[in-house]
Amino acid sequence: MYPYLLLFHSLVRWLVVGSVLVALFRGFRGWLGQKPFTGFDNTLRHTTATIAHVQLMIGFLLYFKSPLVAYFHSSTLPDGQVGEAGFFGWIHSSLMTLAIVLLTIGSALAKRQESDQAKFKTMTLWFLLGLLIIFIAIPWPFSPWVQRPYIR
Repeated sequence: MYPYLLLFHSLVRWLVVGSVLVALFRGFRGWLGQKPFTGFDNTLRHTTATIAHVQLMIGFLLYFKSPLVAYFHSSTLPDGQVGEAGFFGWIHSSLMTLAIVLLTIGSALAKRQESDQAKFKTMTLWFLLGLLIIFIAIPWPFSPWVQRPYIR
């Protein structure tokens, strides 16, 4: 089951990024272009948050099965040293959870706004903040905490 979970995780992570980017495009377009908040925009807002929640649950399953995280919890790292275990055991998991919380808050607040422009603005700002946190938490090849190649 574990290899299939990793594969599903890899696919859903790109769905999260893609759906947030599409939602941001529609949000900026609607907000700055004074467009109406359509049923498609509402479905996109809701679907983006749902995909992010699925990804969070998969991430939690992988977190608790990860040997790297188990090592992080069983050992003590020297002060100021993060390393790969510390990054995935603490930084990555905390920031990704925060990003999903921000996407959820943005989706819920946008749903409750009265005007179309307020819906677009709320969704766009919260989703943009969530995406920024996601990009900070990714183990990029140039990351100061841990480096992973673009394609493994």
